[in-house]
Amino acid sequence: MAGPLAEISDSFFRPAVNDLVPYEPGKPVEEVQRELGLERVVKLASNEGPFGPFPEAREAIERIVPELNRYPDGGAYRIRAALAERLDLPFEAVAPGAGSDGLVDCLSQAILEPGDEIVCGWPSFPSYVIDARKFGAVPITVPLRDGRYDLEAMIEAVSPRTKIVYVCLPNNPTGTSNSRAELDVYFDRVPEHVLTVLDQAYLEYIDDPEYPDGIEEYLKRGRRVVVLRTFSKIYGLAGLRVGYGLAPAPIVTAIGKVRRAFDVTTPAQEAALASLDSAQELARRRRANVEGRTQLEAILREHGLEPVAPAVANFVFVEVGDDSRPFFEQLLREGVIVRPTHGFGAPGAVRVTVGTSDEHELLAAALERVLPRAPA
Repeated sequence: MAGPLAEISDSFFRPAVNDLVPYEPGKPVEEVQRELGLERVVKLASNEGPFGPFPEAREAIERIVPELNRYPDGGAYRIRAALAERLDLPFEAVAPGAGSDGLVDCLSQAILEPGDEIVCGWPSFPSYVIDARKFGAVPITVPLRDGRYDLEAMIEAVSPRTKIVYVCLPNNPTGTSNSRAELDVYFDRVPEHVLTVLDQAYLEYIDDPEYPDGIEEYLKRGRRVVVLRTFSKIYGLAGLRVGYGLAPAPIVTAIGKVRRAFDVTTPAQEAALASLDSAQELARRRRANVEGRTQLEAILREHGLEPVAPAVANFVFVEVGDDSRPFFEQLLREGVIVRPTHGFGAPGAVRVTVGTSDEHELLAAALERVLPRAPA
């Protein structure tokens, strides 16, 4: 047996790292089964789509298996070229990344220095805050208004030290979105020294004429903006970690300088590329999500829980008390994993992902045992 490992004190690390509270991912199904001895566990915690990769993506992954002894294309040429063509953008405006979250990290590396500031709504996606703190930057968090980003207050929070403003559209974890009119006013008012990062990870789930297309309406009109998108959600590729950012070429170049050389794997690139021409399956999944979200909201209301509305993505957000962890633990023991949102800035709430009808039935049965049904 090996001897004792070396002791390393906190003083060895940067103070910014010592002070970090790391991102806490949702519990894996296998871990819950192992810890609690449960045969059936469903995960409604991590905003994954309930369906796997598109059939074309599965075939692409299988085809590439014999080549996995080779490193990926570090420049992700084929997927970048395909996205540039479909979005009518220059090749130089497309930045690949290990999910949109990987691009948030790259933007933080490329732009932020100690003492710089970022502004975002709160509660919201934790990586905006965590990645800023990694580099000694200061997150300025602005409370939501009526469950949505308060863009007016965020403009007021911008200072000469602000480098980045994140707009999560729709917001994670609340599932709510701002309108085109609100975004138009925001872009008219935001100071020119600020880079806006418009996070549209859930874009494909939304079928609302008032939901703005960040590429067509802001990037192509010369706004100082990065638009983030991903293949993790509706495309069913969360396990492969592949996303992309659309931005002015100097931003893409800077991302390329700090991005790890092979962070988008060959299966990820090939599966993403194969998913681009599946409009019918995309539409089917969008319809299924609307139906599933309606069913999920009804189940929660039947048990006295009121989701924040209107939710537009593939998850809902609901307050359950001062501390959501006891509720989370109760559901966990019943075989249902939801997401307590302490790390998102909402310690009294949970986020519940839209699943299949079968998974929703298991949730409903668990709620029957955990909560009394609301009176009719």
